Amino acid sequence: MRAAVAADRAGWARLRAQLWPQQRLEDLAEELDDWFEDARLAAFVAQDDDGLCGFAEASLRSDYVNGTESSPVAFLEGWYVAPQRRGQGVGRALIAAVENWGRERGCRELASDALLDQLDSQRAHEACGFEETERVVYFRRRLTD
Repeated sequence: MRAAVAADRAGWARLRAQLWPQQRLEDLAEELDDWFEDARLAAFVAQDDDGLCGFAEASLRSDYVNGTESSPVAFLEGWYVAPQRRGQGVGRALIAAVENWGRERGCRELASDALLDQLDSQRAHEACGFEETERVVYFRRRLTD
């Protein structure tokens, strides 16, 4: 595991597109600038002989983070391991890198989220020591004139 560098952009963007297939690859690649420019953001990548095989993106959040008791909180914004590398410790190593980054910034907690229907993600979080704190359904109502 290592911190992401500019040379990782293409492979990292492809992995992001696997995690978020509803978004355009070009848009996901363009967002990577933020991870190099903002000190409150960090990204780590895992690499094997075939190239990048995983990533973890984290942020430092000072606002309220559901289920946490402290501030700031390291927050796992995105976490993905290629299917052929799952179950081999890659995801755990990425989480460990995020944990270390958070500790270095005074965090006492690492938080994350997963959609209610993302059972694989929920199981992966639990396998890495996360505990579920709450479930929520968001609502909205459009306001018209």
